Amino acid sequence: MKIIITHKGTDFDALASLVAGKLLYPGARAVLPYVINPNLKAFLSIHKDFFGFYSPREINLDEVTELVVVDTNTWKRLDGMEALQTRKDLRITVWDHHVNGDIEAHELHREECGANITLMIRELKAQRKLLSPIQATLFLMGLYEDTGNLTFSSTLAEDALAAAYLLERKADLQILSTFLRQAYGKQQKDVLFEMIQQADRSDVAGFNVSIVSMDITGHIQNLSMVVQMYREIVNVDAAFGIFKDAERERCMVIGRSNIEGINIGSIMRSMGGGGHPGAGSALLKNTNPVVIQEMIEEMLKGNQHSSVQLSDIMSYPVVTVDENTVVDDVAMILREQGCTGMPVVDSDNRMVGIISRRDFKKIRKDSQMHSPVKAFMSREVVSISPHSSAIEAARLMIKHDIGRIPVIHDDEIIGIVTRSDTMVYFYDILPD
Repeated sequence: MKIIITHKGTDFDALASLVAGKLLYPGARAVLPYVINPNLKAFLSIHKDFFGFYSPREINLDEVTELVVVDTNTWKRLDGMEALQTRKDLRITVWDHHVNGDIEAHELHREECGANITLMIRELKAQRKLLSPIQATLFLMGLYEDTGNLTFSSTLAEDALAAAYLLERKADLQILSTFLRQAYGKQQKDVLFEMIQQADRSDVAGFNVSIVSMDITGHIQNLSMVVQMYREIVNVDAAFGIFKDAERERCMVIGRSNIEGINIGSIMRSMGGGGHPGAGSALLKNTNPVVIQEMIEEMLKGNQHSSVQLSDIMSYPVVTVDENTVVDDVAMILREQGCTGMPVVDSDNRMVGIISRRDFKKIRKDSQMHSPVKAFMSREVVSISPHSSAIEAARLMIKHDIGRIPVIHDDEIIGIVTRSDTMVYFYDILPD
């Protein structure tokens, strides 16, 4: 079975990419994630049967032999597909306009452009695929949504050419304007009014920036539109809204920019979110808004070192294990220490790898428990300097999906920083 999947929190660009995938891969099943953006619900209530989507629960993952991923290149953004991540026999194709990701694809179509559907339209044109007016309209909706009607700084000439191509294929602008019209009601007006009251411009690394933090209650739609309007009203290079929902114990961070010097998507990816150069968002749980603002300012400055260095929060001394120690003994040490992993060193006490409980999944036979740990350790070690910041450590953990990073000074392990250690910083509970 071949399936096509996109990211949870599906937007119009992702939906359009799913449908384009069905045209490019006849016979493949398009899987619509459980979680979709609210602005899609009205459109899907009318068109869902026309496109013939499957839900994740209708797919037997054991039968999947090929996976086509569109509008994302990150495993954690896929809904209900966790079991496929460890499959070695799975052929993967990726179509994505985001530069970063962790899915290792056999076939990769990845370029930076305003919308993912633009890349797929290029291939649809090359294969001379026929588009119905409904398909052309959906594709244009995805393109317009991700490019801000071709106004975002991430928009390329090819996006505009793709829009023209879709209009030639009878894309209906009236339908498009009906479903893309964003609600702007009392809630949004109240949020915008409060943001303007708090408006504060500051110079950060030569950029004119405004960061506003405020409390909200419950779900408020179209906060991204409010932040965009706020940026235009206060006339800054970049605007960030930090919306704290105390009841749900989370903060929604939304950023908008209109200049090339600030990459909002990169900043949001550093916080576990995503986006594009001109727009992005992230959702952080239980995080102090003051710390979030410090993170944003630090990344705008080019990720300068934080006043809190890793040497202040790292764990030490470090328990290490020799590379020739047998796996069974290492498992016992991990249990005794109550940790999930530790560095592996050679006879000169130089780090040569990391062993974690995840690596134990490689073991298939009982006899392998008597093998040296170097046979199963991860050799691609990510390390960090003690003079680096907690934010830099967190970014590496997110990028490489690891839970601990050795702290190295003069080729010697002097400490280790874990997810728990970084939380000391992010949750603002540093010792006096």
